[in-house]
Amino acid sequence: MEKFYFEVPGINRKDDAIAYINEFFEYDSEINGVGGLRRYLDDYEGWLKKLEKDYVKIPDEEKVPAKTYFLVRENDGKIVGMINIRLALNEKLKRYGGHIGYSIRPTERGKGYNKINLYLALKVCDSYGIATVLLDADLDNPASWKTMEALGGVRIREYYDDINAHCTVVDYNIDVKKALAEHKEFEQMTLGIMEEVE
Repeated sequence: MEKFYFEVPGINRKDDAIAYINEFFEYDSEINGVGGLRRYLDDYEGWLKKLEKDYVKIPDEEKVPAKTYFLVRENDGKIVGMINIRLALNEKLKRYGGHIGYSIRPTERGKGYNKINLYLALKVCDSYGIATVLLDADLDNPASWKTMEALGGVRIREYYDDINAHCTVVDYNIDVKKALAEHKEFEQMTLGIMEEVE
C-alpha cells in the first residue's frame, strides 16, 4: 500500500518544487494551494522566508496565518500534491477561498491522492482547534468538490462569483472531528507530518 506524508518545504526540495509548478504550466492547468510558489520560481529561498512569515502572520483583512505543505509519496519521495491551510479566516476568505487550497500535479491525478491530502489537512486543522473547515471549488471542477464530499463535506452555498473566479462556485463545510472519526481508512495511508528531509 502506498503511503503519504506532509513535508514542510525546505531548501532541499528546490528543484522538485519548481518542477512541480512547471508541470502545471506544461499542462496548462490552474495552480492552487501552493502558497504563492508560482511567483517565486526565481527566488525559492525567498518563498521559504515568505512561508515562515505566513505562519506567524497576525490576521487582518489582507492576510491570515497559514501553513503550506508538500504531499509526498513515500516509496519514491515524489511531491504529488501541495496544500495551503489558513489557520484563521478574514471576511474576504469567508466569502471566497475558505480554509484550504490544494492541488495534485497533473500527471498524478485520478488516483485518489487529494483525499489523502485533505485528510492530512483536516488533522492539521484539528491540531489548531479548527472545528469546521470552509472550502470552495468551481462548480465545473467536480474532482475538487467530490474530494470535499468524500471527506464529509456538506454543500452550503452555490453562487456565481463575478469578482474572483468568474464562474459558479460551490461552498462546503466539513465537521473536522466527525470527518476524521468517520474516515479512518485514510489513516493507514498516511505517515503524518515530516520536517524538511535531508
